[in-house]
Amino acid sequence: MKPEDFKQLLKWFKVYVSGYLSKNTVSNYAMRLKEVHTYRVCGNIAFLSKKLDLSDEDILLAKTMALFHDIGRFKQFKRYGTFNDRASRNHAELGIAELARHDVLAICRQPERELINSAISHHNAAALPKGQDEQALLFMRLLRDADKLDIWKVFCDYYRRRRLQPGESPNQTIELGLPDRPVCSPAVVAALGEGRYARMEDLRTLNDFQLLQISWVYDLNFQPSFRLLQKRGYLETIAAEVPPTNEIGCVVKKCLAYVQVCASPSDRMATESTFERK
Repeated sequence: MKPEDFKQLLKWFKVYVSGYLSKNTVSNYAMRLKEVHTYRVCGNIAFLSKKLDLSDEDILLAKTMALFHDIGRFKQFKRYGTFNDRASRNHAELGIAELARHDVLAICRQPERELINSAISHHNAAALPKGQDEQALLFMRLLRDADKLDIWKVFCDYYRRRRLQPGESPNQTIELGLPDRPVCSPAVVAALGEGRYARMEDLRTLNDFQLLQISWVYDLNFQPSFRLLQKRGYLETIAAEVPPTNEIGCVVKKCLAYVQVCASPSDRMATESTFERK
């Protein structure tokens, strides 16, 4: 892949997104949210790729994966009015279908198309597939890390605004329509205590969703990712939103300690046990 190829794909993406903009304020907010998120994920994946000494061609390939990883979100929100996959359709599947329908990746070589589609297909999966070669797994892990780093930012920015404007109505697009009750589900708390990420199907409250966001540390892969997470203080911001009980405090501290270890200069990547769980 060449720089001019990526520029052409970026131009197509901008035109595609513009086709979903309308006079509907709620819809436009959702579309812009995902558009800006996409650009930041591109920046994240470029940063991580350089830190991991990937070639210039592989960095462009990684940025292409990031550019299209959420392409299905636009049709998802227009059709279903939500970003909740469980209440609509898997946005990764919608995205792969959109890329095929528009033949967007025709500019790429066949091996590149396969890597792009594979990374997009699994960027939101509960676990990575077995039997993948190391190159495919590398790009999958890169995209998942770059995506999470910006999703954390989106939520943290939202929580900060909500604290400054406590009377403002909750944004259902971001909160997935979950009730803001001062309780946490045992299954979600248990997941963090056991050193694994929580499951969407166990969410019952907004606090559960916030704990799930913290639990994503157990699905992070690369040392530069952990260091960025630590530097930006995302976990601490989210942790300030959940009930300050002893039990929750303990599992959150465990997550923070895990980040500390994996961000250590002595580690090139996350611990091997993280990869074994995938």
